[in-house]
Amino acid sequence: MFDLILHAVPVFVIALVLEALSFRFLPDDDEVGYEFRDSRTSLTMGIGNVIINVGWKLVVLAAYSAAYLVAPVHLPADNPLTWIALFVADDFLYYWYHRTHHTIRVFWASHVVHHSSEHYNLSTALRQTWTPFTALPFWLPLAFLGFSPWMILLQQSVSLLYQFFIHTERVGKLWRPIEFAMNTPSHHRVHHGSNDQYLDTNYGGILIIWDRLFGSFEPEGERVVYGLTKNIKTFNPVRVATHEYTAIWQDLRAAKTWKHRFGHTFRGPGWSPDSA
Repeated sequence: MFDLILHAVPVFVIALVLEALSFRFLPDDDEVGYEFRDSRTSLTMGIGNVIINVGWKLVVLAAYSAAYLVAPVHLPADNPLTWIALFVADDFLYYWYHRTHHTIRVFWASHVVHHSSEHYNLSTALRQTWTPFTALPFWLPLAFLGFSPWMILLQQSVSLLYQFFIHTERVGKLWRPIEFAMNTPSHHRVHHGSNDQYLDTNYGGILIIWDRLFGSFEPEGERVVYGLTKNIKTFNPVRVATHEYTAIWQDLRAAKTWKHRFGHTFRGPGWSPDSA
C-alpha cells in the first residue's frame, strides 16, 4: 500500500533544515527556535513511531477491513463526493480523538509526548507517541460507513502531512478567511501553549471550525509559552514516551479506593481526590 507519510520524509527533512537555517540567519528574539538536544529527541520519537506503526498498521488495516466487509454500503472511490465526505468525516473524528486525548488521562499518557517539548518548530511535529493504539476506535466507524480502508489511511496521512507544516513560529497570522476556517500555525501555537487561557483549546486537524462549533477555540493573543504545565526536563526518549504512564501507575498504587483509581485513569490530567 502506498504510504504518503514515508514518501513525504524527504520533504520533511528539507523543510526542517530550511526552517533551522532561517533561525540561524534571520533570528527573532520573540521566537524560541531550535535546540539540538530537543530536536534530536523529537526526531528519535518520530523514528520510533514509524517503526512501531510498521506492525501496528497491519492490525489497523485488519480491523478496518473487517468493518468494511460488513458495511451495508461500499462508497465508490471514483466519486469526488465520497472524498469530500471522507475529508469532513475524518477531520470531525480527529477533533474528538484529539479532544479526548487531552481530557482523559490514560489517553493523555499517549498524546502528552507531542506536547513535551518546550520548543515549537517543524521538528516538534515529529515528536510522536510510541503507543498509538488508542486511535483505532475513533476511525473504525468510517469503515462501517462504507469507506474503503485504503481511503481512510490515505486521508489520515493527508491530515498528518498538513499538520506537519503548522508547527512553526516562522509564519504569522494568515488571511482572515483562512484563519476562520483552517487550522493555521497561529491556532496550533495556541494549542501547544501552557498558558492558562490556552490550555485544552484548538483541537482541530485541518479545519478549525469544529473548535468554533464546540466551544474550544482560542485565538492567539499573549506570547505562547510552549510545553507542559509541569515540564519533564528530560531529553531521554524512553522517559518522554513513558513518563505519564509511570505517573498513572504510581497514583494507582497510592489510591485508597476504586473511585480514586478510576479518577486517576479516566478523569482529566491533574485530577486528584482532593479536586473531586
